[in-house]
Parts: sequence; structure tokens; C-alpha cells
Amino acid sequence: MEVADILMRKIKDPRVRSVTVTDVELTKDLRIARVFVTTMERDEAEREVFDGLAKASGFVRVELGRRLTLRYLPELIFMKDISGPRGDRVLQLLEDLHRDETPEQAADTPARPTV
Repeated sequence: MEVADILMRKIKDPRVRSVTVTDVELTKDLRIARVFVTTMERDEAEREVFDGLAKASGFVRVELGRRLTLRYLPELIFMKDISGPRGDRVLQLLEDLHRDETPEQAADTPARPTV
């Protein structure tokens, strides 16, 4: 939440305006934080967003240090979150399979037991 707030309120770079932080994964030693982000931009504009994030990472890291009490400030690595499009693709494939299934095949599919 802190990274998202810093990006939204403190970073003035217009390239970073269209970013949404979706998740942060910290290594066990808390020295590296993978910050997953989504953006509505594509292709060259998306590369510019990530260039802006890379340029802002030092500032974001210092600002995190002011807000949080941590022994180490993690190195921030901004990464594209592809879970949304990947999930959409899986749902589409499942719908296609279901659409192609004949009524006989559907009737032969065993019901999942409930517990």
C-alpha cells in the first residue's frame, strides 16, 4: 500500500500516472521486493512507464524508509503483472472446451464429490 501511495502522491513523472500496484513479493531476507504493476499502456508507451518506474525506484525506496521501520530497505524491482490476461486466457479456453463438448460427453462427466 505504501508503494502505491508513494507512486500516486509523490511521483510527478507523467509516465508513471497510469500504474496500478497489484502485488508485492518480498524475498525471505527482505532485501528485494518485486513490485507487480499493471498499466493500460501498450508497446512503446508501456516501456516508457517502466523506464519511469526504474528512474523513480531510488526515490520510492528512500520514501519507504521514511514511512516504515525496516532494518534494510529492499531493492525495488518493478515487474509487469500478467496474471489478469493469463487468467482471462484460461477462462476463454475453458469456455471454448465447454462449448465444443457434446451433450453426451457432458452426461458422461462424473460429478465432483462434495465434502
